[in-house]
Amino acid sequence: MQYARYLKDIGRGTDGIGDLNEQEAYQLFGAMLDGGVPELELGALLLALNMKTESLTELLGFHGALGERLFRLSAPSAKALPVVFPSYNGARHEPNLLALLVLLLQRFGVPVLLHGMLDGSGRVASAYILRELGIMPSANLAQAQAALQVDGIAFVPTLVLAPGLADLLSLRGRLGVRSSAHVVAKLIEPFDSGSLRVVSASHPPYLERAREFLLATGARALLLRGTEGEPFADPRRRPQIEYFEDGVAQLLFEEEVTPAKNVPALPAGIDAASTAAWIRSALAGDVPVPLPIVNQLACCLYAAGYTSDMNQAKAIVAVETGSLAAA
Repeated sequence: MQYARYLKDIGRGTDGIGDLNEQEAYQLFGAMLDGGVPELELGALLLALNMKTESLTELLGFHGALGERLFRLSAPSAKALPVVFPSYNGARHEPNLLALLVLLLQRFGVPVLLHGMLDGSGRVASAYILRELGIMPSANLAQAQAALQVDGIAFVPTLVLAPGLADLLSLRGRLGVRSSAHVVAKLIEPFDSGSLRVVSASHPPYLERAREFLLATGARALLLRGTEGEPFADPRRRPQIEYFEDGVAQLLFEEEVTPAKNVPALPAGIDAASTAAWIRSALAGDVPVPLPIVNQLACCLYAAGYTSDMNQAKAIVAVETGSLAAA
């Protein structure tokens, strides 16, 4: 494979930069996932893609290549589709409350799958908080399948789902920045019969590209601006939340233009132990669940098919969490 040709297309700089077509992107990312690209060229390609931002055709090609190398799970028997949360950022300044949303969904009997890296690379990864809450990572697909069936929740390390992708993600420490692997990881469909994917991004260009991808692929997904890149609503100010299905987008909640009033006290620290202790208190009803997360919970129930009516979903979560304003 002539890697210099790809670099000429994507690494020329502002004036001469170009995008790979879907087939080129498919072939290139497949080679990356298979470990077939020499280190020098691999680093150059990943940095060039990062600097220019991946195009829709490139994302489609990358996703197609990954899909052929992904180990998938079967959806457990449940009232709703499994909900998939990719966790690849972790907390840096704000508490990582993804586990709160996940455990609230579990209460409704909605199967939940989280996937991500075990190492937070200096941040507080969801894996650390889940461990504090007694949810251990699955060592293999069989363990993950059993956890979903018995407990309704599983955390699957990327290495279990896609070893080649995990290798690319691990290069973040050497490159110093995220790569296309991080973008594609958030779009994984880990079930053989479909799921509801919760997709997030931190910056508007990546949100728009994700939106284009979800429309183009007809995926069933929720899209929102995440909190430091994690796929849960900012507890201080709700982001816009959209629902995608069969190439159609539906706005479920508009973005709040001002910070929410009466935000409950959040964890005193962002470390895993403090965050997990606060989440236990919220689940026990000792501290209120932030309204933006209640709103996102309603979106998940509706989009996963727990209920066919969004207003009903709002009412259900309002009763369960004691958040009357959610209805």
